[in-house]
Amino acid sequence: MTTGYLALVLHAHLPYVRHPESDYVLEEEWLYEAITETYIPLLRVYEGWLRDGIDFKITMSMTPPLVTMLRDPLLQERYDEHLRKLQELVALEAERHAHHGHLQYLSEFYVQEFAEIRQIWQKYDGDLVAAFQQFQKTNNLEIITCGATHGYLPLMKMYPEAVWAQIQVAVEHYEQNFGQLPHGIWLPECAYYNGLERMLADAGLRYFLTDGHGILYGQPRPRYGTYAPIFTETGVAAFGRDHESSQQVWSSQVGYPGDPVYREFYKDLGWEADYEYIKPFIMPNGQRKNTGVKYHKITGRNLDLGAKQFYDPYWAREKAAEHAANFMYNRQRQIEYLGQMMGRSPIVVSPYDAELFGHWWYEGPWFIDFLMRKAYYDQKMYRVTHLADYLRENPTQQVARPAQSSWGYKGFHEYWLNETNTWVYPHLHKAAERMIALSHREPADELEWRALNQAARELLLAQSSDWAFIMRTGTMVPYAVRRTRSHLMRFDKLYEDILSAKIDAGWLEKIEYIDNIFPEVNYRVYRPLAAS
Repeated sequence: MTTGYLALVLHAHLPYVRHPESDYVLEEEWLYEAITETYIPLLRVYEGWLRDGIDFKITMSMTPPLVTMLRDPLLQERYDEHLRKLQELVALEAERHAHHGHLQYLSEFYVQEFAEIRQIWQKYDGDLVAAFQQFQKTNNLEIITCGATHGYLPLMKMYPEAVWAQIQVAVEHYEQNFGQLPHGIWLPECAYYNGLERMLADAGLRYFLTDGHGILYGQPRPRYGTYAPIFTETGVAAFGRDHESSQQVWSSQVGYPGDPVYREFYKDLGWEADYEYIKPFIMPNGQRKNTGVKYHKITGRNLDLGAKQFYDPYWAREKAAEHAANFMYNRQRQIEYLGQMMGRSPIVVSPYDAELFGHWWYEGPWFIDFLMRKAYYDQKMYRVTHLADYLRENPTQQVARPAQSSWGYKGFHEYWLNETNTWVYPHLHKAAERMIALSHREPADELEWRALNQAARELLLAQSSDWAFIMRTGTMVPYAVRRTRSHLMRFDKLYEDILSAKIDAGWLEKIEYIDNIFPEVNYRVYRPLAAS
């Protein structure tokens, strides 16, 4: 007899990185790596479940920047070439290691792996959004949205129009790509502030995800903690992250991905192969980079990279199955205990960044595959569900107001507002004020209409929480700073040109081509809410 529910939620998001003005920009490879290591492997897992008659349920956000990039012809063409070079590299590797037993085994593994990736890529003609959408049509996958550009909403709340634009533009973009309205939203960085639910309700959203303490410290205190959603006064439901199941996967100390058998992320052929040999497969300027071909396992946490042993996919897959069984067992015991304590069926919500599975934790898609299969065949304690189905089956919940929260460091906002990135916000706030003022204009002609809409795009792109996050982590900081400044500078020039009625048509056309996200955006989305 089913006692409770498990909801796996994958947050598929990348910042909008597209550079048609350049033949090569390293940061575009964030998308290509995620396609190869996460998105296509997840599709392969989903296809396997359906093929084998498993009525799986999973929730997955696909953010507007990611959807736009996945459907962009230029990026599709560049990914195709990226994958071709990967296949060329591993074919050379298989030839080079023909007489080295373990390296021959590994290089042939990669040859087969990339061939399967190519097969799935071609099967869907490069349209991975349509590929995921097919599983939504069968009600196996619930695809939800996010902020338009993953803007950090609590740091915009002094400008409700800017928050509304992040939400409404995302909802409209979702409808344009999926042919229906989204039921739910992954709040960017799971960041919530009091009153945000009113806008979510006005946008037609049914539920959102927040961090566990956002529920635990709600008012009144939710009776069932994070193991049941709460309804806000607007009727929008809030689901909180379960700390216990999250830690087992996320934690660098006790989480599964740190097992010595798994593939070592930080040891890559691009840094280790002879320079002249690897030169055709690294950056055009001759700098080394990760290729995605990795031959070593973690081996031990504190070992020098040079002491790592060779990776074995067979044993790594076996370990992924073992960890999936452990995760399933722990959820059985957790849900059994909670069901007895609560006197009702608990739901354990386990949200993760999708890119953890495959990109950071190479064996992650195997883990998910084994977990869903084991949950389907090997236990009756809980049912795996997606969040829309859960709400349909459980329409009555406690009414409460969540607490301000995020899933960042210390649970609030300081990861996105600190000494590394605080300089950004006065500029973002000034641009928001100017955009709200521009929203009242009636364009004199088509050129001004285009300029007003492009100003909205530039502000949205500047607001991405990814840039502040990167500044805080200390990786690729110059790129994040450059992106923030370039969008703000473009916005400021558009603002001045519009006010002076001296719009540079050639320059506008150029940045429309470069920053081409949200082709249907309407700048009037920034009009004050009471006046719209």
